Amino acid sequence: MSQLKDILYKVAIESVHGSTDLTIEKIEFDSRKVSYNDVFVAIKGTLSDGHQFIDKAISLGASVIVCEVLPKTLSENCTYVKVQNSNQALAFLSANYYDNPSEKLKLVGITGTNGKTTIASLLYQMFKKAGYKVGLLSTVKIMVDEVEYKATHTTPDSLTINKYLDEMVAVGCEFCFMEVSSHGIHQKRTESLHFEGGVFTNLSHDHLDYHETFAEYRDVKKSFFDGLPKSAFAITNVDDKNGEVMFQNTAARKKTYALKTYADFKAQILENQLTGLVLKINNEEVWTKLIGSFNAYNILAIYGVALELGIESTEALRLLSELESVSGRFQFVVSTTKITAIVDYAHTPDALENVLKTIENIRTKNEQLFTIVGCGGDRDKTKRPIMANIAASFSDKAIFTSDNPRTENPQTILDEMEAGVEAQNYKKTVAILDRKQAIKTACQMANSGDIILIAGKGHETYQEINGVRQDFDDMQIVQEILKQLEK
Repeated sequence: MSQLKDILYKVAIESVHGSTDLTIEKIEFDSRKVSYNDVFVAIKGTLSDGHQFIDKAISLGASVIVCEVLPKTLSENCTYVKVQNSNQALAFLSANYYDNPSEKLKLVGITGTNGKTTIASLLYQMFKKAGYKVGLLSTVKIMVDEVEYKATHTTPDSLTINKYLDEMVAVGCEFCFMEVSSHGIHQKRTESLHFEGGVFTNLSHDHLDYHETFAEYRDVKKSFFDGLPKSAFAITNVDDKNGEVMFQNTAARKKTYALKTYADFKAQILENQLTGLVLKINNEEVWTKLIGSFNAYNILAIYGVALELGIESTEALRLLSELESVSGRFQFVVSTTKITAIVDYAHTPDALENVLKTIENIRTKNEQLFTIVGCGGDRDKTKRPIMANIAASFSDKAIFTSDNPRTENPQTILDEMEAGVEAQNYKKTVAILDRKQAIKTACQMANSGDIILIAGKGHETYQEINGVRQDFDDMQIVQEILKQLEK
């Protein structure tokens, strides 16, 4: 329980109708979860508008309504708080309700198109190995030190964020590493949080179904760094042309990382094999279990954060060599018949090209490469033909299949993918709607030494068709099929 007047601190209020001298139970933005003496925050979402459910919230016992537009008729039993932006208000209400937990630990946000999950998850792993109690907010899972919770969004809503941060503080976590998505920034979910530091990975073609232009997508990412305090650090990838843009208006301490240009944290790839990477980082050699040049960037970001958070360089390098790859990120298995199957979350053109170039660098060229790839439904359509052409260009055989079609017709998605394949690559492609059948076909076509890449879903353990989620795990399925074919 909290006092309404206390949790309204920092909320941009336009007007108040009723008393703020009230005790409230909890905060909700889903009217279905409202109960007696709750605050209901009416949010205008992409699919529905919470303002339409104000009467329902009151009927369920809400004593406070926070909204952008006041109802025509105000209930005498309710306090109405009119605000400029309900999402922003929810962020501050949530932080205040949980007594601003982000200020009681060191919270580091990682943003960019690719690499967020890997960097956040490996930082969690690294600091656990270093002996700290640590929290993680990622696409794959939420960790409150040793306790795991299932994640539903890249960046959860601000209520959920503060709830888990509060739990982390309660169990004594000193650090938390958090993926920060462009959606989360744009919807003000991170607005009220105190960050110790921020990392920018890279920027490529993604989420243009949500952000109307690439410039808007970039500027939303940049706004995260604009909001960092002077006491924080900001680490950016200066090999990415947008890396320096992130620094333009930040008050934070600036640090850079790169493979190709001068930077504070610089690496050179000495070896790149299926067994791992050998890197020279700031003139010190280190071996890691991670694979590919894209992971060399992730390792540099992790190294930079570790140093900024007080881990000594030699210790940071030792810990880097112990890190295990993240579920669904270049995760591979080799069958007894010597067929290598790789599962990767690559679901953007840039990520797919990075993974295929990594395979290109470590293969002998005596084997065949089969790439299975699809594109999600109800998402950015412009990347479909691009991803299909990348898959066909780098592979001996590209199999286009369903990813998460959601409410779209899967065949339409495949048609839009196939339209992007260049004429010289068309014979190398085949379309198989059923994802399991696509994986089985690749396994049947593959011979000893060949490589199968299954891209797009990575760690996901479901497939969403017609809005219904069904169990589906790429790694589990490919292992089962390869075992069956060995008999």
